[in-house]
Amino acid sequence: MHDLRLPSGLFFTLVGAILCLTALIAPGYRAPLTEFNVNLYAGMGMLLFGGVMLWLGLRRC
Repeated sequence: MHDLRLPSGLFFTLVGAILCLTALIAPGYRAPLTEFNVNLYAGMGMLLFGGVMLWLGLRRC
């Protein structure tokens, strides 16, 4: 069976980086009913999760 940690780690890292860059470059693009930047926090969470998945996937090899 194939290990899905590496592709999912790459995906979440890529999407998290895109969200963090969007939050930092264009802070006006945020949810209208919140006072904080949801893209930044979601991107940081995805980067963390993707990093853990990449670490687990690469540690196995």
